[in-house]
Amino acid sequence: MGGFFGVVSKNDAISDVFFGTDYHSHLGTRRAGVAAWDKEIGLQREIHNIQNSPFRTKFDGLFEEMKGTAAIGCISDSEPQPLLFRSHLGAYAIILIGAINNSEELIEKYLKNGGQYGAMTGGKVNSVEIFADLINMKDSFHEGIRFAQEQIKGSATCLILTDKGTIIAARDFYGRTPCLIGKNENGFAVAFESFAYKKLDYEDYLELGPAQIVEITKDNVTMQIDTVVYFQITDPKLYSYGVENPINAIENLT
Repeated sequence: MGGFFGVVSKNDAISDVFFGTDYHSHLGTRRAGVAAWDKEIGLQREIHNIQNSPFRTKFDGLFEEMKGTAAIGCISDSEPQPLLFRSHLGAYAIILIGAINNSEELIEKYLKNGGQYGAMTGGKVNSVEIFADLINMKDSFHEGIRFAQEQIKGSATCLILTDKGTIIAARDFYGRTPCLIGKNENGFAVAFESFAYKKLDYEDYLELGPAQIVEITKDNVTMQIDTVVYFQITDPKLYSYGVENPINAIENLT
């Protein structure tokens, strides 16, 4: 298992992410990591083994080493994360909470197409890297996350910190792992457990439903919605002559 915490704020986000991630320490005892975005520096990342020392001890220098108005952190009982990637989607950091039960099947499938993966001890591949690779096969984060969730057997809730200083949060298909958003006067927080942001004076704002994807900025939370719209033409004359482009008009209304 594991936990995550992210913030997009008008002010520096490092302090809130430091404490918010630490509040999830009961969910994992092996590794922890933080990634941040700053307009001048770009993406930064730090990962530590916390098996012998608590999160606060390992990351006590974080305030001097990182800065940024957007950041994500995680506690993990499995792979080191967040991981940084650069693809046609841009540079980004990603955290994954869940389990990919068909990882070997996916690796074999895409290695045959000329892909490659970094190996950990024993030849095991970080499941976060597999999930990111699936995302990168599509033309947008929304399409990529949806595709990745369809390909895996198991569940995956993820946070992506983009090189635009936004956070994309996506809950797993079946709602097995929570993803909650809090709000204060300076921005938004996203967490695995809501008590973490409530201790930092954020109020409940939104709980993501199964398979829901949102993009978080300092000002807004934008929902990505997949839907099918059926329409019936009741006045052919108005449909043909009453509007310049009826299909676009319907799309705008929906």
